[in-house]
Amino acid sequence: MPARDLYHREVKHALIKDGWSITHDPYTLSFGQKDVFVDLGAEQMLAAEKDSRKIAVEIKSFRGASDISDLEQAIGQYVFYRSLITRFEPERKLFLAVPASVFSSTLSEPIARPVIEDLSIALVAFEPQEEVITRWIPQPQP
Repeated sequence: MPARDLYHREVKHALIKDGWSITHDPYTLSFGQKDVFVDLGAEQMLAAEKDSRKIAVEIKSFRGASDISDLEQAIGQYVFYRSLITRFEPERKLFLAVPASVFSSTLSEPIARPVIEDLSIALVAFEPQEEVITRWIPQPQP
């Protein structure tokens, strides 16, 4: 099993504060003889509809030497995981979780926006110190 991201605990607590139940830690995807591990799987009950929303969350800290290299790696991992999730559990939506500071700097850069938009990357921004979600793009849908 891979090492946990620097902000794993903070994102887990932020999701719980936001009304999500953690169902997988990690969320394992098996394909043939190989497994990959998305950081978290979560579910949120929808009282009015007696149904639930399911998400998977891949956490990235962007603490490497280059934000662009971190972005390239995060996008590659996100696209890879999303492809597998779509085949095995299409009702589960994958989100890329990043610190709010990364969202407002690196992911708002002109070089990043077209790729995020073209690949329809779902994002969740969080404040590590407060352990809160500050933004969902797009909002999780039922």
